[in-house]
Amino acid sequence: MPELPEVEAVRRILDRAMRGSRITRVELRRANLRRPFPAGFVNRLTGQVIEDVTRRGKYLLVRLRSGDTLLAHLGMSGSFRAASPSDEADAGSGSKARAHDHVVFELSSGTVVTFNDPRRFGVMDLVAVEGAATHDALDALGPEPLNAAFDAAVLARACAGKRVSLKVALLDQRIVAGVGNIYASEALHHARLSPRRRASTIATRAGAPRDAAVRLVTGIKAVLRKAIARKEQAYRGGRFRVYEREGQPCLRPRCPGTIRRITQAGRSTYYCPTCQR
Repeated sequence: MPELPEVEAVRRILDRAMRGSRITRVELRRANLRRPFPAGFVNRLTGQVIEDVTRRGKYLLVRLRSGDTLLAHLGMSGSFRAASPSDEADAGSGSKARAHDHVVFELSSGTVVTFNDPRRFGVMDLVAVEGAATHDALDALGPEPLNAAFDAAVLARACAGKRVSLKVALLDQRIVAGVGNIYASEALHHARLSPRRRASTIATRAGAPRDAAVRLVTGIKAVLRKAIARKEQAYRGGRFRVYEREGQPCLRPRCPGTIRRITQAGRSTYYCPTCQR
């Protein structure tokens, strides 16, 4: 499932393609994705000018001049592409892949933006201006990990008293938004912290940050920024420190360890038992 860096890469593509354009036509090729499209979806979008495309956690937010916001989640297999009409036609009409093109936005610039989702776990919703801050998908999200306000003190307070493992805590979107299975493993290796470690151990009894919290926040920010810098490149491209490297040598200089895989909360975790404590 795409995580924050992959969603941010999509956001940048969509913002370049959509900002300032008017939506001239919307085509729904099915009645639902993970959930039904909201009532009036096509009519509320058609004719609207796109102010910008932003992101909150793993959600894309297309802000319209009307005050509405188009909220989109890629789910497990969703993707957007932006192309000219001729490129769309040349790319293989009737192909098996195009059978999963479920939503098409035609823009005044001539660009066609298409949402493709083979497994249909994606979500699209329209949020009125007064409801954006309290939408159920956004209201419970924790801090954005790349914001300056997200620091060791914030993370320590969120983890204080939690008996779950540190890896499982990082997957909780209420603690930090946008971090998923891949980058949780990567950040923990960067911080030299075991994924088995109890989350509460990065904070004092009073909830103040220990050195582990400082290292972990640094690790989260570092691995996310590095991944975002790769932009549109595939995120399963062999560029990780531990993820999907079971049985291979640890990449930390002078560490003789070997990467292991364990299962936590039904997800694979990769780590080095030698340097992660």
